[in-house]
Amino acid sequence: MLVTGASSGIGEACAVHFHNRDWRVYGASRNIQSAGSHPFAILPMDVTSDVSVAEGVRQIFEQEGRIDAVINSAGISIVGAVEDTTIAEAKAQFETNFFGIVRVCRAVLPIMRCQRSGAFVIIGSMAGQLAIPFQGHYTASKFALEGLAEALRMEVMPFGIHVVLMEPGNIRTPITANRQRAAASGTHPPYLEGFERSLAVIEQAEINGADPALVARQIERILAKPRSNLRYVVGHWSERFAVSLKRVLPYKLYEWLAMQIIGLGAWRQLAP
Repeated sequence: MLVTGASSGIGEACAVHFHNRDWRVYGASRNIQSAGSHPFAILPMDVTSDVSVAEGVRQIFEQEGRIDAVINSAGISIVGAVEDTTIAEAKAQFETNFFGIVRVCRAVLPIMRCQRSGAFVIIGSMAGQLAIPFQGHYTASKFALEGLAEALRMEVMPFGIHVVLMEPGNIRTPITANRQRAAASGTHPPYLEGFERSLAVIEQAEINGADPALVARQIERILAKPRSNLRYVVGHWSERFAVSLKRVLPYKLYEWLAMQIIGLGAWRQLAP
């Protein structure tokens, strides 16, 4: 099994969990010096580099002769109003969260096709269905994974490859502390108040969120089944309920509720 983003958070929890279940786990990390000590094998891999991903997958195949499962967990969060986020910052968001998974996909699928088996698990987010204001590009990267997973699942199904999209809600991970702010996000008056309010609500919810091991246990249950669904929402019942609400409520009502929950109910944009 290959797990990307295995140095912390959901990736680390998955790598440890499956190692403890006697899987041969290779945990990929961009910087192995900062990855710390883990019971599973640590593999240097930068998902923003074609060469690094190809080399990492090659090493695993040379060692094992096959790759039975991949858990794509590498990701970053760049926040700020869409207007305040530069194109370079937006591209950096997609380079890891979207194209990083595409790179791993293209490197691993030839092996799985030859095996006529495999599981390709994508760690998306509830943000792939429920947009988060002031995290527009992060949200867009997760929305993009929804479409990628749908198409990929149908493409590789004839080869015995299962594609699964995990949609966690608020999970306690270092992404809260490591979140990057767009350079202009703290200086542009029109959005400043709303940005700070919403980010405070989101980060508090993440700090109080579920243990990342919850995601790992769900993936184990999925991999044990001969067949799987495409999407699995993981999190508190209220978060799962919110996903259902968006499907049935008139959008204006859903939007109003979402803004109340995220702390923007009383916010009004003020011209500088």
